[in-house]
Amino acid sequence: MEQRTLGRTKHASSVAVFGAAALGKVSQTEADRTMEQVLAAGVNHIDVAPSYGEAELRLQPWMARERKRFFLGCKTLERGSEGAAAELRASLERLKVAAVDLYQFHAVNGLEELDRITALGGALEAVVTAREEGLTSFIGITGHGLAAPLVMMEALQRFEFDTVMFPINFILYANPDYRRQAEELLELCHQLQVGSLIIKSVAKQPWPDDWRTHATWYEPFEDHGLIQAGIDFVLSQEVTALCTPSDPDLLPHVLKGCEDWAPLSADEQDALITTGEEYRNIFADSGRVGID
Repeated sequence: MEQRTLGRTKHASSVAVFGAAALGKVSQTEADRTMEQVLAAGVNHIDVAPSYGEAELRLQPWMARERKRFFLGCKTLERGSEGAAAELRASLERLKVAAVDLYQFHAVNGLEELDRITALGGALEAVVTAREEGLTSFIGITGHGLAAPLVMMEALQRFEFDTVMFPINFILYANPDYRRQAEELLELCHQLQVGSLIIKSVAKQPWPDDWRTHATWYEPFEDHGLIQAGIDFVLSQEVTALCTPSDPDLLPHVLKGCEDWAPLSADEQDALITTGEEYRNIFADSGRVGID
């Protein structure tokens, strides 16, 4: 699988980052089967969070055996210093690792949350201290929703974050404001050598209220051609990698798509964006900004 440099971290990340939310509600046997697929595909970067159910515990035996194979990213939803410090140490205990490679502020969806994190006594203080103590090497931030690019750009003005994580797909790019802001953020990341990790690459639209077939909080594409198109679109942008979705059944299709991806021309991208107008973007319903 192709690898790309994750900004100033200098890590050569596989273009598929394993979103360990897929392990949140499965048995250890099922988790082991999933991790075998991840290894076989050549994935070398994992993204996990304590909010992902049992995912950290399911990864624990794999970290004992394969820690050196993986760049390990973890996250916190805490916004204050004490809470963030405690959550990081709890994650290290559950994963049974001495340190993570990247620790991220999870789902920072508005400027008020960013203010809390960066204020005196905010979570950023704790994570900077954790970096000094060797508990993480790098610090990142993630955002969801239509405001994500603007929030991430403001975050990069306030602190030298090493990575950002936010949504891109061809349906979101049918929104001209979102596309412009996302492209501005990617250009800023390029200038500052910030790694860019992309979520929601195969998201189709919000679920109907009475129908769900996958663990994702949004309805994903199931057709292989559309999954491939979504992956090709995202990896044709100036991004580092995309995170796999939170459904174990989708994982093999997304891993295969990342192995087989081919760049799209500008005309092909524009044609795909035009088809995106047929769908409701996943943030069309106010307040729906799922964090998996």
